[in-house]
Amino acid sequence: MSDSAPAPCPDPDPDPSALRAILKDPGFCRYSTGRVAVVDWDAGTGWSEPVIAPYADLAMDPAALGLHYGQAVFEGMKAFRAADGTVSLFRPDDHGRRLARSAARLAMTPMPVELCTRACAALVAAVAHWVPGGYGQSLYLRPLLISTEAELGLRPSRRQRCVILAHPADPCFGAGFRPLSVTVATDAVRAVRGGTGESKCAGNYAAGLLTRTEAQARGYDEVLWLDGLERRWIEELSTMNVLLVWRDGDGVRLTTPPCDGTIVRGLTRDSLLTLAAGPGGPAAAEEPTSLDALLDGLRDGRLTEIAACGTAGVVVPVGRVGTPDGDLTVGDGTEGPVTALLRRTLLDVQQGRTPDTHGWLRPVPPADANGGRRP
Repeated sequence: MSDSAPAPCPDPDPDPSALRAILKDPGFCRYSTGRVAVVDWDAGTGWSEPVIAPYADLAMDPAALGLHYGQAVFEGMKAFRAADGTVSLFRPDDHGRRLARSAARLAMTPMPVELCTRACAALVAAVAHWVPGGYGQSLYLRPLLISTEAELGLRPSRRQRCVILAHPADPCFGAGFRPLSVTVATDAVRAVRGGTGESKCAGNYAAGLLTRTEAQARGYDEVLWLDGLERRWIEELSTMNVLLVWRDGDGVRLTTPPCDGTIVRGLTRDSLLTLAAGPGGPAAAEEPTSLDALLDGLRDGRLTEIAACGTAGVVVPVGRVGTPDGDLTVGDGTEGPVTALLRRTLLDVQQGRTPDTHGWLRPVPPADANGGRRP
């Protein structure tokens, strides 16, 4: 993933040759489109209409409640360009609903789903020339909702601001989808039932940064988190859900840990389970899996593939699992056929190569003559 801040383009409308060079190799959010969508909320006046504004520093009072007490949630969603040049958002209403649930859990006022989708569509329309068209590429959108009222007393904020960022992007672990190496977190936990584990709030990610950074220093890409009570059941990676492919007679079975309040309800995860349930797909189910069962499955060959999935990374194979007793290889260490099939099936829908039978794509009309921007 990128190890530097996005570089706002000094010209949000660069000349075609410069833009083509950027979109050919955008990395993961290496470049900003130079524009954002802004929506404000005030307890007295309610939600404002979306405004498309230049990418700029966010000015906040140092006593803002979002900075002191963590009232900050976000989403990650994507817009894709089809072969015919049209651009569509992928499951924007579902992302809006998840943002609303995250906000409600932190005693914030949820942004109406329709307003969130409309703001995202307006931004995509204004920066549509930044949407790449390569396989697996997208325009990555990051709606950030943060409490902005200045107050040092502990209470919910009466003012909020939503800023939606837009960046052309390859998948976050690279366009080659190389197998990841993950290590099991045995000395730390990220979430417990009753907490904020399934919310996309800033604190959840901060809670895993130290363990993840230490794992990366030891040569791993990611951390596999266990449940916070028994430290026995596998849950998710720091930024992605987990899929397991088991040998089942002459076929295979796909499982993923259930969403019981401690893991993010991934929309990529949900999309893959839905697609797997279609004709020719593997049997798929939510199923609790202990760490012992996972390791035994790797040792005896019943667990043939492990994949990580999420909006930013799409679907990525896991080739190595680190434990206190040493590393285990998943299969032969390379990507397995089920992981490759799931990713291809999902991307083909997202990029309009196969019919969208689930109504997941929301076409984005072209911007008006003013580009949707404030005069």
